[in-house]
Amino acid sequence: MSEERKKFLKQIKKEKICVFATQIIVLILFLGLWELGANKGLIDSFITSSPSRILKTFANFSDNNLLEHIKVTVYETVIGFSLGTIMGFIIAIILWWSKFISKVSEPYLVILNSLPKVALGPIIIIWVGAGISAIIVMAIAISLIVTILDILNGFLNTDKDLIKMANTFNASKFQVLTKIVIPANISTFINSLKINIGLSLVGVISGEFLISKAGLGYLITYGGQVFKLDLVMSSVIILGIVAGLMYLSVLLLEKMILGRKGIKK
Repeated sequence: MSEERKKFLKQIKKEKICVFATQIIVLILFLGLWELGANKGLIDSFITSSPSRILKTFANFSDNNLLEHIKVTVYETVIGFSLGTIMGFIIAIILWWSKFISKVSEPYLVILNSLPKVALGPIIIIWVGAGISAIIVMAIAISLIVTILDILNGFLNTDKDLIKMANTFNASKFQVLTKIVIPANISTFINSLKINIGLSLVGVISGEFLISKAGLGYLITYGGQVFKLDLVMSSVIILGIVAGLMYLSVLLLEKMILGRKGIKK
């Protein structure tokens, strides 16, 4: 390895360390100012809580059954995410396969994508019942259309010349799909997963706001109703951590898939 290459890699490593250190410093400063403001009465700790009070809530982890609520939210999100992704992928294939169905469905997909899904909450509850099933359906409703549109757009923008070349060799539509279209859209599918995991979590929390007896969304609603802002802030922080870990799991899946294909990222 040349000296220039070594200097370049060292510079990149130094920049990453600098960015990470700055992020930590900003977080510490924010928490410090928040705690100081609450202790000095500059901000109302009853409304905004404070880092020390949130830590006490975390210390009483078992008393608040936080672990059970986390399990419920993660379970609902994973199920909603999995079903939404699978259904979206299958429907995108159907719409790519049939131009007629795609043209008929296009205005409905656009309208459904623009429609606030929370407004469908009461209807979903009546249709599937009040419980985990309604929350999972809410998660699917929020993530499904985006998944369909994203993957379908990738399918339709696949290299036309490559498809024409396959057709000249009398390749069937199934062969074009499995040998060209799907492999060419691995990155599109992964990007869809990254978006979908966040949307599924939003759907679950929205569902838990409307109807639930457990979950982080329930804790946030309950904490707000009884003015336990420590519990609300703790739940929001846990929600952020859960979202980050789920996104990280998708990134690990991306590395594994790209690694098998011999692509470095």
